[in-house]
Amino acid sequence: MSLTTTDTDKPKALLQVTAEAIAELKNLADTDGAGKAGVRLGVKGGGCSGFSYLLEFGDERDGDNILEQDGIRFFMDRKSSIYLKGIVLDYRKGLQGKGFAFQNPNATSTCGCGESFSV
Repeated sequence: MSLTTTDTDKPKALLQVTAEAIAELKNLADTDGAGKAGVRLGVKGGGCSGFSYLLEFGDERDGDNILEQDGIRFFMDRKSSIYLKGIVLDYRKGLQGKGFAFQNPNATSTCGCGESFSV
């Protein structure tokens, strides 16, 4: 399912969250997210490729894009939205470990661990 916003008449997908990611966020919300309004998704400078992903429980801030899917609110600041527009947030389990995975259509390269990217 896509979460969208409209600038004019055309909807633009800002974020897609898989069912596996939603389920894991709901599992974590009771402990890690207690008292927080939702999930903050963003970018920060750093990492081996230039930018690192930010995924944490948090509260709404002025100017945030606010998106909701299956009862979970997502907050994304406008600057991060530029770099993350169209991102797919997934949760994977397997032999290589488990964790949240970011599929970013704006990234020109990513590091080996998948936690940082460049544009």
